[in-house]
Amino acid sequence: MPIPFACRLVLLCSLLFVGLLGCVEAPPTAIPTVQAGPGHADEGESLLSEEEKEAGFQLLFDGESLDGWEGDLETFRVEDGAIVAGSLENPIPQNEFLCTKERFDDFELRLKFKLVGEKKVNAGIQIRSERIPDHHEMIGYQADLGDNYWGALYDESRRRKVLQQPENDAIMEHLKEEEWNDYRILCEGKRIQLWINGFQTVDYTETDDEIPLTGLIGLQIHSGPPMEARYKDIRILKIGN
Repeated sequence: MPIPFACRLVLLCSLLFVGLLGCVEAPPTAIPTVQAGPGHADEGESLLSEEEKEAGFQLLFDGESLDGWEGDLETFRVEDGAIVAGSLENPIPQNEFLCTKERFDDFELRLKFKLVGEKKVNAGIQIRSERIPDHHEMIGYQADLGDNYWGALYDESRRRKVLQQPENDAIMEHLKEEEWNDYRILCEGKRIQLWINGFQTVDYTETDDEIPLTGLIGLQIHSGPPMEARYKDIRILKIGN
């Protein structure tokens, strides 16, 4: 049956209307973005694992500045998210330390380190230590680093001796020279334990009741030939607080 004229007119108008709608471009959908950069709130937290966040670890170094630390800024600087000490071009004239402004008693300290140099390199992490007034040195325990001292516990500027250290052959099986390594330091009461890359190097219990069980944390570069000590991902868990 032929389609009446009125119906054909309505159908034609409908087709024209649909065609016009297809020619109208819909506005673009806005895509939310997150601005990355030094001021991003989650940047520091990303350095902590989920296990560390739940346990209560805190960052001692934000990866960008030396806020919360004090020391010789001609020796210590921040590069590529790490604290860098020393120089590969010039000899290190004397021991230098970058130390925290905050004091700590019992704690677990975790960080990464890398030592680079053509000759014997040496550095370390001071724990339960103090600045010697009007002097560049610190006094206290040191979680040592360097040839023949990897993973040793040394008593810096006090008894001036190694308190305990691993067999050299054993630690060298776990150490990655001139690469990033993990250091774990656990201080609970008179007991101090050290691990490098998961290998325990020290389990020492202090016998001298006069030795303080509190103090500053410091990063050392030892005097000697041109070398660099790099430290990053520095986080701490305060125990018993």
